[in-house]
Amino acid sequence: MAHVSLIILNAAVWTGLRSPGRCQAIAVSDDRIVATGSNADISSLAETGTKVINAGGKLVLPGFNDSHAHLLLGGRQLMAADLRNANNRDELAAMVASASRLLPRGRWLTGGNWDNSKWADQRLPVKEDIDPFTPTTPVFVTRSDLHMGLANSAALAAAGITAGTPEPSGGAIMRHPVTGEPTGILKDAALELVRQAIPSPSIDESLVAVGKASELAASLGVTSLQDMAVGKEWESWDVFQTYHRRHSLTVRLSLHMPLADWVKTKALPTGAQDAWLRLSGVKAFVDGSLGSSTALFFAPYDDEPDNNGLLMHPVAELCEQLNDADITGLQAAVHAIGDKANNILLNIFSEVAARNGRRDRRFRVEHAQHLSAGDIDRIAALGAIASVQPSHVIDDGRWAERRIGPERAKFAYPFRSLTDAGVMLAFGSDWPVASLNPLEGIQAAVTRKLDDGQSWHPEQRITVEEAVKAYTANAAFAEFAENEKGTLSPGMLADFIVLSRDIFTIPPDEIATVQVVCTVCGGRVIYEK
Repeated sequence: MAHVSLIILNAAVWTGLRSPGRCQAIAVSDDRIVATGSNADISSLAETGTKVINAGGKLVLPGFNDSHAHLLLGGRQLMAADLRNANNRDELAAMVASASRLLPRGRWLTGGNWDNSKWADQRLPVKEDIDPFTPTTPVFVTRSDLHMGLANSAALAAAGITAGTPEPSGGAIMRHPVTGEPTGILKDAALELVRQAIPSPSIDESLVAVGKASELAASLGVTSLQDMAVGKEWESWDVFQTYHRRHSLTVRLSLHMPLADWVKTKALPTGAQDAWLRLSGVKAFVDGSLGSSTALFFAPYDDEPDNNGLLMHPVAELCEQLNDADITGLQAAVHAIGDKANNILLNIFSEVAARNGRRDRRFRVEHAQHLSAGDIDRIAALGAIASVQPSHVIDDGRWAERRIGPERAKFAYPFRSLTDAGVMLAFGSDWPVASLNPLEGIQAAVTRKLDDGQSWHPEQRITVEEAVKAYTANAAFAEFAENEKGTLSPGMLADFIVLSRDIFTIPPDEIATVQVVCTVCGGRVIYEK
């Protein structure tokens, strides 16, 4: 046996396997697990130079794998304005004013995470709320779901958006009902009109953002993250490659590039790929979000009877683009939230599979948020993966029924129905839309409890073990990495975490309070509390 570099003893190791389901200890050589077993068996493998960690009986799990997040964007949000605690438009304006005073003249203020659904009147902010405080500072701050943004007059001017600017396909510019002037609110594809005007951060600023995001991930036990890249062409991939060359990554990154980037060039980005950084596929959109009233439904919104949502791209065009990517072997991960959007996506997946023949392609439905019963069975029949974000249940459960009514809400985030139908769930956070903490996601999936303590559609709850698998083995399967990570056995990557309490035995309502006390990735201790 190779030199044993690390040993974990006196642990309650949950392997993620049927047999052995539990063990006491783990031995690591370099970046791989070489043995699991009893304390006696594993302690006998210690040699000179072996680091030994006594887990003190605590629970050890495979490292969490976030199947849907935005690492670079999240890191930049950590360095930008955080408006999540704004309780109304006045507080949002005050926070914007405070943040803008700290910026050099001419620098854009970005960030956001504001959520008007939490406000008493739920009215959207407008540019007049923030213009008096930011006359020369361009401001563009996004809503918590990233499908809506607020721009001030300086930002609109920099982007050239006026009353005469046409609506972009798949997006909306909200306008004053009398003057036709932009209110400052932009939705979905219209966000790009402003983003294109924002100067790109320097490479050093981007590397700092990746570092901050990686530190946060390590502290939360996230050892792998499947990045759904947003931003300018190849930007995330280039930044991650540079960080990988200059520093030591502490989170394994699997990237889905925007489908639009693939369409532009029909070429893959250059750069080495390994166990730390690799390109997996393409990310596309069918519709928008429920919070922005742009998720696409068969029936209109209950509170907006003239609105069914937005189709982001013509169906035939999206089908052709995904077909071309599939021929190349790229995995398709496609955002679909409304019931009609999911139906359209499953039609596209079926057509692509029929055209190109059977293979292990693992189509991914990103969010799979509102489904008809028949489409749950279609996801199963296609062997597609439901890449879902359980923390959104808690966010949306407070107000979703006002938008779509109680009948459609019965199949909102239908985790139990999907699992029972044989659909594999892969859990993620959608960070920075929601918290990166997987334990919050697990608690949400297991309890579905809202702020008032009531479970929202409790019939859709799943077990703790099912939720943990969705954040480990299932998430690894979703990125074709089930032979490398997601379970703890000899030959697998040495990615695992130690928790302060056993989440399988404590009351489910307390899972989110559990702390990560140690994170090991690639056989290295990257975080200790």
